[in-house]
Amino acid sequence: MTTHATGTNAGDWTTPAEAAKFHTTPSYADTLAYLQRLQQAAPGVIRLQTFGTTPEGRPMTVVIASGDGTFDPAAARKADKPVVLLQAGIHPGEIEGKDAGLMLLRDIAIAHKYPHLLDHLVLVYIPVFSVDGHENSTPYNRINQNGPASMGFRGQSQYLNLNRDYVKADAPEMLAWLKLWQTWLPDFLIDVHTTDGADYQYDLTWYTEDPHKLDPAVSAWQHDAIVDHAMPAYEKRGHLASIYLEFKDGRDPRKGITNFGSGPRFSTGYAALQNRPALLIETHMLKPYGNRVQATIDLVELMLEQINQHPSALLAATAKADANVVVRAHEAQASVPLTFKPDPQPTPFELKGYAFSIMHSDISNSNWIQYDPTQPKTYAIENWNSLLPDLSITPPAAYAIPAQWTAIIDKLDAHGIRYQRLDHALTIHAESYQLDHPKWADKPFEGHLMLRDFSLRTVARDVTLPVGSVIVPLDQRAANVAINLLEPQAPDSLLHWGFLNAIFETKEYGESRVVEKLAREMLAKDPALKTEFEKKLHDDPAFAADSAARLEFFFERSPWYAVQYVGAYPVIRLDPGQRAKLAASPH
Repeated sequence: MTTHATGTNAGDWTTPAEAAKFHTTPSYADTLAYLQRLQQAAPGVIRLQTFGTTPEGRPMTVVIASGDGTFDPAAARKADKPVVLLQAGIHPGEIEGKDAGLMLLRDIAIAHKYPHLLDHLVLVYIPVFSVDGHENSTPYNRINQNGPASMGFRGQSQYLNLNRDYVKADAPEMLAWLKLWQTWLPDFLIDVHTTDGADYQYDLTWYTEDPHKLDPAVSAWQHDAIVDHAMPAYEKRGHLASIYLEFKDGRDPRKGITNFGSGPRFSTGYAALQNRPALLIETHMLKPYGNRVQATIDLVELMLEQINQHPSALLAATAKADANVVVRAHEAQASVPLTFKPDPQPTPFELKGYAFSIMHSDISNSNWIQYDPTQPKTYAIENWNSLLPDLSITPPAAYAIPAQWTAIIDKLDAHGIRYQRLDHALTIHAESYQLDHPKWADKPFEGHLMLRDFSLRTVARDVTLPVGSVIVPLDQRAANVAINLLEPQAPDSLLHWGFLNAIFETKEYGESRVVEKLAREMLAKDPALKTEFEKKLHDDPAFAADSAARLEFFFERSPWYAVQYVGAYPVIRLDPGQRAKLAASPH
């Protein structure tokens, strides 16, 4: 990665990217050196902190910026100041947010271009989230992108994509980020990226979570602040912006746009679980790097201006959302959506794109789209972005997790989920799930072989909870995070990510000679079983031809198999009465 010193002149506040005319972006060391100069020059406005260490041993730096020296979360809350978390470089090849942040902080703290921008809020700024990926820089990391000359790598040093890690929280960087989140509990998140995909006129696209994923108060604030105020002001500065453009067919934009499928594993999806609004910024990869940096500066500054002018509106929305989640725990018929489906009714959308041609390729034996950026053209297309709730559940009053399931409890800790530990063992009769017919993905994803599908039925059974088992009440503001970790059908549940694959494994088996005898005894005693077996032989030729499967049919219906509890989901759902009866000591 090419670096550029900012000069020896103490009064020269040109950023490294500016000095390079945006041909290059600075190394992490040069980025921190510039931020340290800012801190030394404006200690009442800028403070640097280390909030983690990367797998390769680099410090993870966060900048706290405040108009009056409010540098800790307790002071911010006492002063009724919203906290805005701005993060760059989660995908470090998409690094506009870093260079934009340096320029914006300089303009606030040194040039006093925005003298009152931080009067009524605190900015928590991560200049580079994926630091190791940032330093793994080459000219060949992003084939689709127009500069800078050398770009960071999409994954961190363990080849994990941090923007798929928010729920499973495997990466050390994500564990550090979660601690930072819990420390500051931001009111608004801005996550800066560069898009891939089609060519079009817009210099920036943006995304917020669908209203059905948000508390109504958060959704209303988000629409007012972003759609009604920030975006019109952004375009008045000479920019052109659009909602995020995920084309149904990348080879033909005329077929319309759809929702890209955000979920809890993504930054904005995780913020939604935390009852917070979030803005995903995606600058357009084909625009010059300097233009993309300026676009980021302008939109971030406008968002900060909107929040600074109306801090109480954001604070009221997030407080209302937190309170609503707590109240919901006492509603008997509450419903929480786990999955979402496209709204079958599209809306019209005007795409400001370019003329293009589609030709058949003899290389790929498919269509090849080629844009002509000299010919702007507007297309009337359909927008399928809106979502509707699909699968919903009624949450329990609390979850119980036996002490031995440390992988689950560790994730609760990572996410700051409040729970209590039992100080004595007990056996309860309670509701859980029986999971059968598991099917896994064909290849790994983000270091996991994900559980793709399974059947589920609710069962009541006796469960022994050893000393140290945890009770997770849902009358807490982070209840939605707990639900999405622990409900099996949630798309980013610990079960789906493969943390609990062992529950589907049999540890004892029957020798064929023994099961042959067992099968005959079972058939003689149970005419219904004989009918079931003969029907399966008739209806399922693959089963009929598989001698092992035929024996397994009987073993799986025997008490020798039942005591292994294969597919018994270890998380227990407690009703209000059961929760109240459990004597627990605070964690």
